[in-house]
Parts: sequence; structure tokens; C-alpha cells
Amino acid sequence: MTPARSANLTRPLNGRGACHYCGPCERGCQTRSYFNSAFTTVADAIQTGNCTLISNAMVYRVLMDADRNRARGVLYIDRNTRQPHEIYARGIVLCAQAQESVRILLNSANRQHANGLANSSGVLGHYLTAHVRTGGGSGEFPTFDAKPTLGGPKRPLGFYVARFRNTKGGPRSKNFLRGYGFEGDTELSFNWSAPSFGETYKKALRDPRAQVNVQGFGEVLPRWDNYLEIDRKLVDHYGIPVLKIHMSDGPNEQAMIKDMAESAGELLQAAGAKNIRTFANPSAPRWAVHEAGIARMGNDPKKSVLTQFQQTHDVRNLFVMDASGFTSNPCQNPTLTIMALCVRSCDYLMDEMKRGNI
Repeated sequence: MTPARSANLTRPLNGRGACHYCGPCERGCQTRSYFNSAFTTVADAIQTGNCTLISNAMVYRVLMDADRNRARGVLYIDRNTRQPHEIYARGIVLCAQAQESVRILLNSANRQHANGLANSSGVLGHYLTAHVRTGGGSGEFPTFDAKPTLGGPKRPLGFYVARFRNTKGGPRSKNFLRGYGFEGDTELSFNWSAPSFGETYKKALRDPRAQVNVQGFGEVLPRWDNYLEIDRKLVDHYGIPVLKIHMSDGPNEQAMIKDMAESAGELLQAAGAKNIRTFANPSAPRWAVHEAGIARMGNDPKKSVLTQFQQTHDVRNLFVMDASGFTSNPCQNPTLTIMALCVRSCDYLMDEMKRGNI
């Protein structure tokens, strides 16, 4: 077990303050201590003078030059006025999160690309993966005289147990392929279920409860029948057709979830926990699970949407630089991989533009 990695500053840097553990980070950061594109990469880009940020823009579709089979811009809806606008560029990069980027491509269908833009292979929207995280457990531990508080310091993240199933030289499972890690957190809380009322209740409420929670985070095998399509009968608030999501857990995921619960119980018992509770709840769709794989990369244009540089096979100046291109989605958090691939693909894009190929 190891502390989970956190992209929070431990000392001031470039006008951003060091983290002072106020938490919870998901509500925003006044001191800009944690990594967030709004006040790191985007801010840096704007400071160069070569970037124009258009806010409140809900992209509808990619605009095409049919005669040259080139993307020429995007059509977007202003979030406040609901009016459509068009912008134009030599190269178009979609990086809107996997499902949203694919929604844009599917909504960009035209006479030359009847099944969606960059979808001559027919695989666009298929092989949807989203991490399994519906198995795990919790247990109670001694408090060592610690007192609960609602205003104490909070660490941005909890702890991590690296993958141990089906590793090289590690324990194997006969029931499923690939594996999972555990993400966990500790909690020192009030006894919210205390009995009685009045002074007796107030005293019982302050009786601390120390709990450790662990939750599996596993890989999903890409399957053709996990896919997205455009719902032709439903539009969103801005008049843009929405996605219809088809997803279920296969036998591999169901077996993995069961193993998550069993091993979580073993882990907590070995650590000395009391009142251990485990859960194994196959469910799809899931939340906060890093959707990926629905515009997969590959060398064969008949079996994939993107090249190794996340360039669409069908339209030379159109790129998709998020997790859409993943052919697998392991148990780790994919954010740093997404960013690394994006930088690599941008280098390629700039080189191609300098050569006049785009």
C-alpha cells in the first residue's frame, strides 16, 4: 500500500501557492495549488499571445470541405445565446473527452461520411471501456483517542494498492483476465447513527468512528457490443443530438468484481479491521470511470479510426487527442497517458504543418 499520487504543489510555483490541505479539491482551489488546465496549461497558452479562448462554446459538428476531403472548422452553439457560430482552421483537434469527441464525429455525418465523420471502418463508437469500480469493502479501526472534526485538514487523495492479480510471477485467477488495483481512503467521523436524543445523543455523537474504505479499480475488456450511437429522437439543451449508450458487464468483469469484494475482505481482515463489510455490485454504466476506446488507434484503416499519432485515417487534418484512441484501458488512471500522447501528437501535427502536409 502506498499514498496515492497527487498533482498538488508542495511549494509555490509560478504564482501558484503551495497546497495547505483545506480540501475537498473537487470543489475548486483558490490558491491554484492542484493541477487544473484552466490555470496551468490553458493559462500558459493564452500568455503566449497565440491562443484565443472561446468560452461557452458547445461544439456541434466538424465542418468539411467536401471537394478536398478536409476539415475546415467547427460549428458550435453559444451556451448563453443559443446562436450557432463557425470558426475555421488548418487543423482540427477534438479533445473533448472520449464520449463527447465521438458524439461530435457522429453528429458530423454528411453525404461523403454517412455513418459519421472518420468512420469508414465502422468501428467509431464501438469498444467502449469504462473502469470497473463496483467491488470493494470497508472496516472499522481503533481511533487512538483522535477526535472527529468537520474543519480539520484534509489530504487531497487517499492510498493505493497496486494491481496484484494476473501479474508476472504473481497470483493468477482462473476466472478472469487482466486485473485491478485498490483505491482507498480513511475517515475519522462522528457517530452519525448514535441512539437517543438531547445531551445523551450529543455525547454519543462525539464517539469517533475510524473507517477504512477500499474500492477496486479494474480493467474492462473492449467488446464490440459496448457502444455509443446518436439518439435521433432526443436533443440536449442546445439542440444537439445526444448519445445513446449501450453497455453491460461481461463475464470477465463480473468475475473480477466478485474477486474485488473477496480480496478487499481479506485485506481488511489482515489489517485488523472490525465490522467488515464488502460489496460486489455489477452495474453499467458507471460513474467517474474514464471512458475510452471508442475511436481506437491502429495501423489498419479498416479496423481503426486513428493512426498512432491520433490522426484520423479518413481526414488528414482531423485529430482526436483524448482517451478515444485507447485500444485498452488498464486499471490505472489514464490522465497522464492522455496528456503524454496529446503532446506527442501535437508535435507530429506541427511538423506536418511545417512540411506543408496539412
